[in-house]
Amino acid sequence: MSISIANRILLGFALITAMLIGIGIYALNQVERVSTTAAGLATRDVIVIKKIEAIRESERQMRDTRQALVTEYLLRSLGRPTQQGPDLAAQWRRQAGAADAAIADTIAQVNQYRSQATSPERINAWSQISQRFTALAADMRQLQDQTERQFSATAINDAPGVQAADNGVVQARDAFFANLAVARTEVDRGIDAGRKVAEDIYSESYYSVLISIAVAAIFAGIISMAIRGSITAPLAQFMAFVERVGHGDLTGQTIVTRNDELGRLGETLNAMVVGLRQLAKQSREVTENLNAAAAEIRASTQEQAASVEEQLAAVQETAATVDEITHAGSQIGKRAQEVIATAQATAHTSTAGLRAVEETAKAMDAIREQGEAVAENIVALSEKTIAISEIIATVNDVSERSHLLALNAAIEAAAAGESGRSFAIVAAEMKVLADQAKEATTQVRSILGDIQRGINTSVMLAEEAVKRVVAGKERTDTTQRTIEEITGRVQEGVQTFQQIVASTNQQQLGIEQVMAALQNIRQASQQTAAGTRQLDGAAGNLSSLSQQLVTMTDRYRL
Repeated sequence: MSISIANRILLGFALITAMLIGIGIYALNQVERVSTTAAGLATRDVIVIKKIEAIRESERQMRDTRQALVTEYLLRSLGRPTQQGPDLAAQWRRQAGAADAAIADTIAQVNQYRSQATSPERINAWSQISQRFTALAADMRQLQDQTERQFSATAINDAPGVQAADNGVVQARDAFFANLAVARTEVDRGIDAGRKVAEDIYSESYYSVLISIAVAAIFAGIISMAIRGSITAPLAQFMAFVERVGHGDLTGQTIVTRNDELGRLGETLNAMVVGLRQLAKQSREVTENLNAAAAEIRASTQEQAASVEEQLAAVQETAATVDEITHAGSQIGKRAQEVIATAQATAHTSTAGLRAVEETAKAMDAIREQGEAVAENIVALSEKTIAISEIIATVNDVSERSHLLALNAAIEAAAAGESGRSFAIVAAEMKVLADQAKEATTQVRSILGDIQRGINTSVMLAEEAVKRVVAGKERTDTTQRTIEEITGRVQEGVQTFQQIVASTNQQQLGIEQVMAALQNIRQASQQTAAGTRQLDGAAGNLSSLSQQLVTMTDRYRL
């Protein structure tokens, strides 16, 4: 299944975006995991520390109540009055029960935390804390037993018993605080173990996120390289193909067959080359025909020029002969027969010149028709170059759209930041390739412009040649009429010379008429010679132009 370039780029961007979103979600989950773990550890440690402080406060209240009761006993034993207050023994027993409950609740809480712990360090820490609180419970019972003994001694006024029990209370209390301090130390060790657990979880999350980013970067690079390869490889083939076309090679076609924009560009380039090939073939055929026609025109004009030169020489000879007749009027009678013979020869020459002029007129008509055909073919070539210019405009429009697409892609890549750097490189490559395609179309357009200017010049020269051929035809018609007139007059001269034999009075008149006719013939011959020389020059220019066109079309290989 073929995917267009725009959809291909959009799909790659969507995949990269999906990977970024996935990495972001994973990173947030890891952050939440670290935060939850740290918060849970801190909450449990703080709860245990608060319970230790509550147990410490309960023991302090028990101590204050016990000391108040002993002080009251000592005052009574000394006979001093005491204030009536609450039952201190009952109050102390309530405080002792609260302390026992706090210790038991702490032990249960610690055992629960130990069962929920996941790391060996925290499990061991909670086990040590549980043992210390169990020891604290034993110390609390010992402290309570000694205090009860002291209370019993005060009830029976046993002063030595009160003193002995007080020593036991102090020892039990010291043992209790020693175990409480050790419990606090164990809690601190548990806090350190929890901190280590949090740091391990943080390190694990940190490196897992880094690995995820690296994997996403690798996949993004693979996707970018795949998109780049799918675009740059066909463009490189197109550039090589356009360079061959620019050097005149019209024999090949692009080999990229796809259903995307590049495939349509290849089809357009193939159609352009087919059109150029047909145009070059037709141009070559037309220029070859034009060259052959120009050669025929030049040969015909050269033959006509030679005929006119011969005619002019004959006229000059006739004029010289008539001049001699004028100066030798005394010998007219004797040489009348020679003059008649000369006049008859002149009539034959005029008849031959008339036939030559008729052939020249026919050749002029053929030259005019061929020139018009050449002009029509050149105009057709000009129309086809215009069609090619439209194709080049289409190719140029494709390159400009590719340039705009590359610019939009570069803007999106810049908006994407660091993650869009590879995509920016692809956009830059697309922009460079679009600029190269535009430069190639400019070169092809320049070549077509040169061909168009050459064709326009050919049209102008062909039209000028046709005009000159028409002018030559008109002059040839004039020459034909003049020669016909000369022929008639020469025949009249023959009759006149025949009459001269009988009548010398009309001799001078006939000679003057012959001289006038010869002057007209000379002028017509000179004009005809000048026209044929101009026609020969035009035919030479047309032949040179046709050679240039052949040279221009030969640079294309069909």
